[in-house]
Formats: sequence, structure tokens, C-alpha cells
Amino acid sequence: MEFAGEERIEAPRAVVWAALNDPDLLKECIPGCQSLEWTSDTELAATIKVKIGVLSFSFAGGITLTDIVPMQSYTIHAEGKGGVAGFAKGAAAVTLADDSEQTILRYQSEAQVEGRIAQLGSGLIRSSSHKLASRFFGDFNAAVTSRMTRD
Repeated sequence: MEFAGEERIEAPRAVVWAALNDPDLLKECIPGCQSLEWTSDTELAATIKVKIGVLSFSFAGGITLTDIVPMQSYTIHAEGKGGVAGFAKGAAAVTLADDSEQTILRYQSEAQVEGRIAQLGSGLIRSSSHKLASRFFGDFNAAVTSRMTRD
């Protein structure tokens, strides 16, 4: 399943880029994120608990950043294992563009689930994945904007 979106962030691109690489800020914005920490220059370990429909699933896994063009773009690859629930993996290409004093953040994502979680049905998985991505990028926008008004 694929989805895309865009956020207009009232902050310069340098501030948005720094936030995209700040695990503390990202942890605040990732729905259900319980832990997130760098394990290398391009890899993070994460534990996330997500709710899909009425069911909750915990995933432990890793995030790898590739195709890094500093201050402009990168691709996030994530994979998590949820025990009996199965596994989820996905990728998101994130790009930043200047628009006056603001930054346009665009993303194009794809996600795949297998195992018991996939039995919930593609419509529910698609809807939940889209909501989680929209919530993350909306919360990210709010967090970066809030930092700008405090600083």
C-alpha cells in the first residue's frame, strides 16, 4: 500500500532537517513510540505499540536512513517484528523544499504487513497506515513549529 502527503512547516529548512534527525523529537511524534535511539550514523532501534482497529500490537525493529542528501532529502526504511502478530516494513522518501520563510516537507510512503496482522484486511490496514503517517507528520509539524516559537 502506498500513500503520500505534504506538510507546510513554519520553520527554515535547516531547522526542519535538524528535527528530522533528532530522535527525542521523533519519538514524541511517532504514534505509540516507546523507544527510539541511534545505533549508528544511519540506523536507529525502535519499539512501537500501534493500535489497528480495536487491537494493539507491539513491534521491535530498526530504522535505516538511505539516499541521504543533507538538508534536502532521505529515505527511511523501517522493519518491525511483532511476534505472533507478524511483521511490518515500509519506506518513506522525505524531501524538503524552501518556500519563503517556510519549508515544504513532502513524503511518499509504502508499507507492507504479513502474518496475523495482515488478516485484519487491507482496507483497515491501509486506513490505519494512512492515519498513522498523517498523524506523525502533523505532530512533527506542530513540534517543529512549537520549537520555533520557543527559541
